[in-house]
Amino acid sequence: MTLSVKGSLAGSSFGRYLELLQILVERNLKGRYRGSLLGIYWSLLNPLIMTGLYAAIFGTAFATYFDNSILNYVLAAFTGLIVINFFSAATSQALSSVVGNGALLNKIQLPVTIFPVSMIVANIFQFVMGPLPLLAIVTLLNSKNPLNVLALLLPLIGLSLVCGGIGFLVAALYVFFRDLPYFYELVCFVLWISSPVFYPSEIIPPAVKPFLLFNPLIPIIESIRQISLSGDLPNLFLIGHSLLNGLIFLMLGWICFKAWQNQFMDLL
Repeated sequence: MTLSVKGSLAGSSFGRYLELLQILVERNLKGRYRGSLLGIYWSLLNPLIMTGLYAAIFGTAFATYFDNSILNYVLAAFTGLIVINFFSAATSQALSSVVGNGALLNKIQLPVTIFPVSMIVANIFQFVMGPLPLLAIVTLLNSKNPLNVLALLLPLIGLSLVCGGIGFLVAALYVFFRDLPYFYELVCFVLWISSPVFYPSEIIPPAVKPFLLFNPLIPIIESIRQISLSGDLPNLFLIGHSLLNGLIFLMLGWICFKAWQNQFMDLL
């Protein structure tokens, strides 16, 4: 009987958490695109425009690294951009989520984790409605294999886990250090410039490559490109690397967030 009651209470709490999550995600998306003509599809237009610029400037120079095909370079740049854009948007919005809802937390008792989670979920929904269908079409045309389309979900899950972990970490740190957004802009820039988004990984000097192991986005980008552009079966090593990075970052972010959570209310 006791176990039954505990299970019922746990299920009820989880149901309320999901209901609150849905409300916050809807509020976030409606507030973000209120009055916007394209709405959620700006998440697709932005990487398309940037891909066009990269192709115009670097396409001829770097096409030799992509089977002498500017089209392959365009597709490679697009896959890198959607990863970087998703990461930057999701984690930057998660960063301010707890502090931005400090007044609400002081009035109503809510699970604090819901705020960074809602920002990540809102960006996942935006990605699913925007870039993902186009990426799935490109993958199907290149690989002729529906398995590759399904396999795309695995590195994207790894990306979501990385964003969740870093989102928890920066949301907690921002409560204590209000200068963090300025520093985090630099972090995002370093991650972008150190990821092979608009340039091929072959041109990176050997002396620099060991430092890129600290960039969790590189195996995700390489895995998505291998699945969607090569036409080969999914590379399990790249997929495993992406998922392992995601789990590690999520665990570290969650541990830090929960360890510091008791001090939040004194500073909000």
